[in-house]
Amino acid sequence: MMMNVAVSTGPVNPPREHMPVLLEQVLAGLAIRADGCYLDCTFGRGGHSAALLERLGESGRVIAIDRDASAAAAAKALESDPRFTFQVARFSQLATVVRAAGMAGRLAGVLFDLGVSSPQLDAAERGFSFLRDGPLDMRMSPCGQTAADWLARTAERDIESCLREFGEEKFARRIARAIVAARVQQPLHTTSQLVAVLDRAIPHKPRDIHFATRTFQAIRIAINEELDELRAALPQALAMLAPGGRLVVISFHSLEDRIVKRLLRNEARGGEPAPWPLPTVATPRLRLIGRAVRPDDEETRRNRRARSATLRIAEKLP
Repeated sequence: MMMNVAVSTGPVNPPREHMPVLLEQVLAGLAIRADGCYLDCTFGRGGHSAALLERLGESGRVIAIDRDASAAAAAKALESDPRFTFQVARFSQLATVVRAAGMAGRLAGVLFDLGVSSPQLDAAERGFSFLRDGPLDMRMSPCGQTAADWLARTAERDIESCLREFGEEKFARRIARAIVAARVQQPLHTTSQLVAVLDRAIPHKPRDIHFATRTFQAIRIAINEELDELRAALPQALAMLAPGGRLVVISFHSLEDRIVKRLLRNEARGGEPAPWPLPTVATPRLRLIGRAVRPDDEETRRNRRARSATLRIAEKLP
């Protein structure tokens, strides 16, 4: 069931530590209409939603979802504004939420801000960060197996496959072997334990990123089924948009961006071609808006976590 939440009458400022990535570019990409209804698929700490509400008129509306239950507490900062609704939900539940709100096929814009948020990374107890010692959790929501559970039960070949596919880790085999050897001696329960295993297993440390980055990313993606959720959500978002509505997606690594880029490109060309020799009638459903946008030097100086962001924008055709 959806809960109504609202903002105080003045401008709403998200918590200080939360810096929405590419905020002005997102707002421009959404081509905001004062009376439009917008879906924020990753509420996080509310930066994008608050900025949207500031630009909407009295008849405008923002629907926000997030699979992380902690986002519900942040949504209380908007609790005085009847134009705003929030629900804890996964990407794959997007269409269900929009239909329940009576806005199927009527959305003026949909925003995805993918990946893990700064507050999630900064909370050691969530286990997302290799820079903070905490339990090996990494779950976006409190249900399902933790990273510790996954590492304890997954076969070596499957760990290797995960690291190679989701982390693009060239030392995947060595790392998988080291994890299995380490868990025989002692269960891996903390982020620092896993980092120590990686430190020993990776012979040549990369200079541009921390040596644990790819492994932590891969495990997080696997246990949260992030790429499957994204693949399920993008077509739903397109179906929920009104003609002329905008789809805006911020991704933070090549795996996400590849999925987004392929869907937008295919829909702009008329969809996947039918297998030969079946006839194909290409009917584009999207128009690409500009090129991919990346943060400038000033934004990356202010917010280092923005440095890998890529923004793509498309408009639904009539």
